[in-house]
Formats: sequence, C-alpha cells, structure tokens
Amino acid sequence: MKFDRINMTVQGQKTGEARLTAYLLDPVSVSPQKKRPLVIVVPGGGYQRCSDREREPVAMKFLAMGCHACVLDYSVSPNRFPVALRELALAIATVRDHAEDWYVDPESVLVCGFSAGGHLACSIGTFWNRAVTYEGIGRTAEEVRPSGLILCYPVITAGEHCHEGSFEELLGEDAMPELRQAVSLELRVTDQMPPVFLWHTVTDDTVPVESSLLLAVAMQRNHVNFEMHIYPSGCHGLSLAAEETAGDQDYLVEPGCQSWVLLVQSWIENQRWKKR
Repeated sequence: MKFDRINMTVQGQKTGEARLTAYLLDPVSVSPQKKRPLVIVVPGGGYQRCSDREREPVAMKFLAMGCHACVLDYSVSPNRFPVALRELALAIATVRDHAEDWYVDPESVLVCGFSAGGHLACSIGTFWNRAVTYEGIGRTAEEVRPSGLILCYPVITAGEHCHEGSFEELLGEDAMPELRQAVSLELRVTDQMPPVFLWHTVTDDTVPVESSLLLAVAMQRNHVNFEMHIYPSGCHGLSLAAEETAGDQDYLVEPGCQSWVLLVQSWIENQRWKKR
C-alpha cells in the first residue's frame, strides 16, 4: 500500500485548509494495470470537527474491498458554506488528476460521508453541476462529479427534522431562511444525482431517520438510482458499528448494523455508473 497526503487550499478562502490523505493499493502481478474504484471518506462531526472514528478505520475497510481510499479533512466552523463543498469538489478533481499514476478508474470516484459529512457528500451529489461549486475552484462540472454516494446516517434536511447544530455551524446562527432552504438537500435532488447507497437507524436520536426518508422520497420522485437500508436499532455515530471504531464506548457496538459494510461492497461491485 502506498500513502500520499495532499494539502489543498481553495482560492479566495479566508481560513482553513483541507487535507486529502490517500491510501493506495499497490498494483499486483496478476493485473498490474488494473484501474480500481476510489472512495473518498468524509467524516462527520457536526461541521465542528472531523471525527477520528469515521476516518482511517473506514478507509481500511474500502481497501479490503479492493478499492483505493482517501480521507478528506475538510474545513469546519468558522468556515461557512460553500467552503467545504468546494474542498470536496477539488478533492474529486484531484483524484481524477492522479488517475493514471494512482491506478484509479476516473469513472468510479465515490464519496462516503457520515452524519454532517453525509450532508457534505450529498451536497456534492446535488451541487456538482452548479457554478457555485466548480467555478470557485477553476474546474468543470464533469471534473468534480462524483460517480456515486455512500451516505451513512446523513444530515439532510434543514426543515422539521433537522440537526440544528450542523446547520448553525455550516451557515452561522443568523443565516437567512433562503440560505437554509438552499442547503436542505431533499429539496435539491434532481435526476442528475449519481447513484446512492444510504443507511440509517430508526432509533437515532441525534439525526432523525426522517432525514434519510425525506431524501429517499425525493430520489424516488426524481428517478435516482438508490439503495436504502433502515436498521431497527442503533445510536448515532456508529461508524463501522464494531469494536474497532467504538473504543471504550460499548454502545457504539451494534452487531445488527455491521452488515452495511458487506452491503456497500456488493453495491459497489454491482453498480453500472459507467453506462449512465
């Protein structure tokens, strides 16, 4: 496995600097030229921080699936929208810039986001073809387009079932209602959204499951290709739902939710985004 770390600064950004850490599988003798999917892991943390439990341990799981992986440490509060969105867009474009030397399939660059990182991942899925995203970093829409999204208990709506803290950090406490509506992502879904894998738990008392249900309804109405799994129990922030990401917090071990890793592996293997 090779290891690369890239610091990325969005032009015109006043504060903060994103960091993209790449974990790359070495070419093997049986297929030395094989181009693999790459998954950019976007940790949660309420737009206040980037959670360690949703960073490298998740990247290692994608490596075990035969995918390359990156972790994006994006700018959080006091940075405001669209700084982190542009950083993620730049990360996608950067991966495509390195597609040849990293042995990455440029048509299989996916984003996996958790909680507020799920909001950021879903944002690039709904804003990739809007000027606010790509013009600010001097790229084209196609360069920043994600091939697929993996959304894990994501923050989605700024409406009735919102996680208020995430939106306060993303927009500021005095954000205009029009701006809140603009980043309420169930309202931004179109048929140009890439394929989505989505999971949540019914008993999440931090980001209500209704957030994901609202997104699913919007995706269905717009004919977006998606797969959704709702688990009956489990708290917020499970990550892998296993001991390796729980530390000394036993409540973060939820055997019933651990299957999302196998399910997303099957989803990645069976997707046909190249033909969309």
